[in-house]
Amino acid sequence: MGKFTFMSFLSEQWTRLPPPLQVDLTGKTVIVTGSNTGIGLEAAMHFARMRPARLIVACRSEDKGKAALEHIAQKSGYAAELQLVDFADFASVTAFAARLKDAPVDILVANAGVGLSNFSLTKDGFEQALQVNHLSSALLSFLLLPNLVKAAQEHKSNSRLALVTSEMHFTTRVDDELKSAPKGILRTLSDPEYVTPERFSARYPETKMFNVMFARALAEHLPAAVPVVPDSVNPGFCYTELRRNLWLSRRLMMAVMDFTLGRSAEQGARQLVHAALGPDGKDGEHIQFMRGAYVSCNAVHEPSDFVISKEGHEVQERIWRETIDILAEASPDIRRIVKEYCT
Repeated sequence: MGKFTFMSFLSEQWTRLPPPLQVDLTGKTVIVTGSNTGIGLEAAMHFARMRPARLIVACRSEDKGKAALEHIAQKSGYAAELQLVDFADFASVTAFAARLKDAPVDILVANAGVGLSNFSLTKDGFEQALQVNHLSSALLSFLLLPNLVKAAQEHKSNSRLALVTSEMHFTTRVDDELKSAPKGILRTLSDPEYVTPERFSARYPETKMFNVMFARALAEHLPAAVPVVPDSVNPGFCYTELRRNLWLSRRLMMAVMDFTLGRSAEQGARQLVHAALGPDGKDGEHIQFMRGAYVSCNAVHEPSDFVISKEGHEVQERIWRETIDILAEASPDIRRIVKEYCT
């Protein structure tokens, strides 16, 4: 599936999805970020029905988080746990990871994401969508890598890391001008002088492409002996609150798409569960083909032509290095973790 066409998009949207995988998660710890609403909440609901030892609902709003816990309890009879984290703030992400200390984590679903119409910088100095969708997802993934490894060792299994991406990554690439920018790719994307309104229109697809690249790069840099399986997952076009910050005209267009071909949040959440438990809910060597995979419609698919090209791989390695350099400024633990676990 290297090319993205309107017909391929329709084909995926209209594919009938099987029920979510169901496994016994007794004794396991699951974290779902951005899980106070939409596909994150529905994914947390699915995991709650599998009765893990801990299910951590991680989100920015305490009120919405408490409402999510109540919803999960009412629908499943399971008592999930709320932890606050703001992906627009590196300090909040590092504090969230620090609260987990050395607790084992079996499954991390990095779902937090935003779609924006206007350029704005976080207090860390990065464009908001870039930080929330890519940089903070990568930061949490690195910081919890020791926790994922610990859980795998304790349970003699493979831990799972699923980063939520989108089929929109097929619609973008990194051009020569951006590749040659003196500040580097990621810092240039947060430069107000570079980011024109036309360039910013590609921001959401760009960050989703970086999710795919980060999962692939992490899979490449983790030695085979490290029992962690990272992948990226496309939930498809779902009617959720993701577009709440977009211009009215775009929200109206998406409302029409919702009515004609949109998936429900619950259907999108099935994809997240598959990425975290697939292909069959069982552990073993057969799941290794999901390392670095792009998951869509409950199956491993080929990502965009650009991602799998030689040029795309070179960009992927640059994004990997630039991401580490940026995150090392946010947390002194990043370089130690990368040195210890990644080649």
